[in-house]
Amino acid sequence: MSAALAGFALGFSLILAIGAQNAFVLRQGIRREHVFATCLTCAVSDALLIAAGVAGFGALAEAVPWLETVMRYGGAAFLVWYGANNFLAAWRGGAALETDGAVRASLKGILTTVLMLTWLNPHVYLDTVVLLGSISAQWDDKLSFALGAMASSFTFFFALGYGARLLTPVFAKPASWRVLDVFVGITMWAIALKLVV
Repeated sequence: MSAALAGFALGFSLILAIGAQNAFVLRQGIRREHVFATCLTCAVSDALLIAAGVAGFGALAEAVPWLETVMRYGGAAFLVWYGANNFLAAWRGGAALETDGAVRASLKGILTTVLMLTWLNPHVYLDTVVLLGSISAQWDDKLSFALGAMASSFTFFFALGYGARLLTPVFAKPASWRVLDVFVGITMWAIALKLVV
């Protein structure tokens, strides 16, 4: 039980920071567009990466040294593009939360975006595969540690995605969407800059 709690606590602390993935989940939660699929995709992706780290695949980055560079610049390019789209949306304005439940974005588009935000982000690999994988070696019960870390991902993403609905009254106003778009754009560009610097 102590290994599971340690895995949960560490996993939760690593995922808590606002990043590209979290900002996207928050946005989808506020928009109420494919929230379950978005949260599930993020949590399952994290679980797979945690399993890889605990199973010892963190050595892949050392075995293929060019992989990190490709991922870093590819991820940065995607984040710059995604951030630019958010700035463009903020500049155009006019968005407001539609409470009639109409879905405006396709599930395929949402899942493609969330998978790119997850799997093209080198920090995800550092946190899940390398850091959690190496810390799990300190525990005799690696399986419990891994399950605790995985549970933290499921807890966090579903709480963020569905908890965002509490912000519905705020996002009934177009100005709030502009602020969110600018915030997401700045977050994406800041992470991209951090990747290349």
